[in-house]
Amino acid sequence: MAAAATARSLSLSLPTRATRAPLLLRLLSLRRRHSAAGLAAPAPRCFRCCSASAPARRRGALHGPGGLGRRLGGELRCRRAMANSTNSTVIAESAMAASGVDVELLPFVNDKHGGVIVEMTTPMDSQLFSASLKVSLSKWREQGIRGVWIKLPIGLANLIQSAVEEGFWYHHAEETYLMLAYWLPATTHTLPVNATHRVGVGAFVMNDKREVLAVQEKSGVLRGLGVWKFPTGVVEPGEDINIGVVREVKEETGVDTEFVEVLAFRQSHKAFFDKSDLFFVCMLRPLSFDITRQESEIEAAQWMPVEEFAAQPFVHKHELVKYILEVGLAKVDKDYTGFSPILIKSAFTDRQSFFYMNRRDLDKAEGPSDTKLND
Repeated sequence: MAAAATARSLSLSLPTRATRAPLLLRLLSLRRRHSAAGLAAPAPRCFRCCSASAPARRRGALHGPGGLGRRLGGELRCRRAMANSTNSTVIAESAMAASGVDVELLPFVNDKHGGVIVEMTTPMDSQLFSASLKVSLSKWREQGIRGVWIKLPIGLANLIQSAVEEGFWYHHAEETYLMLAYWLPATTHTLPVNATHRVGVGAFVMNDKREVLAVQEKSGVLRGLGVWKFPTGVVEPGEDINIGVVREVKEETGVDTEFVEVLAFRQSHKAFFDKSDLFFVCMLRPLSFDITRQESEIEAAQWMPVEEFAAQPFVHKHELVKYILEVGLAKVDKDYTGFSPILIKSAFTDRQSFFYMNRRDLDKAEGPSDTKLND
């Protein structure tokens, strides 16, 4: 009965433009009620060559790192979403054809890889957004667009459901927005995954008395254990490693330092909300010596004789700390050389970045017969 009623409503010829937009909204609302009740969405039979039996397009499984998990979270969902998206687009186009309503495309810009980016900034009714999204996807599919990105600020969270119903998936989220993604071709998608790593830093700081800067933490797994460790922290978004480690030491201990080198780094996985972790061990030269500990995070901080630091049972059990100590002392006492930051230019952007390298040994390796590029 509901399907027949919908088919009859699609064939109405409305007398005024003022009554056309409400018709479209009622049709979209009716489709949602059908879906919620577990009924098949009513299919138009005679508008613009639409067919209720037209096969739904299929998007391939998600591959790459963690392939099985991504397939489980992606392929079955994407099959259902693609079918829903195709059917709902047909319904929307048929409704507009019957009512004469003009639904505008969503605002977008082209990206560099054959896709489009939609950045929503203005409040919008979710049903109108749904109608515009259906028309936009249909148009972009005709144009051969591949990837579609929708950036929704937290204030427009009411539009999330409409996008998900069309087949969009969550790509990543920040404090102020959610990014959703969609793949239009009937192929395996090639959209890049979200950021995979967090960047951490640890500081080896030694004074002229062979004392290392050490701290005890107020929180975390070492809280209350009396363990002395090196100052550590996480690099902030857009912050360079050599800047971040100096900042962390200043925040935790109040000691001013100068960056010397990256001595070593470690990569680990499943470290923070299933993200991987890159941890850079850095040598810093102290510029001040008075300690003012960070009240919120640090229980205690001091200059500690290196032999006393090394004698802790924790250092012998935790290989990372043991190697940080060894590589730091190798830098101080031996001929160990780490990686120094070299500021470089790019052919693709005006921004400069740091390239970390062993410049000393590179200069040694270069002889009269070597090809050396001009700076």
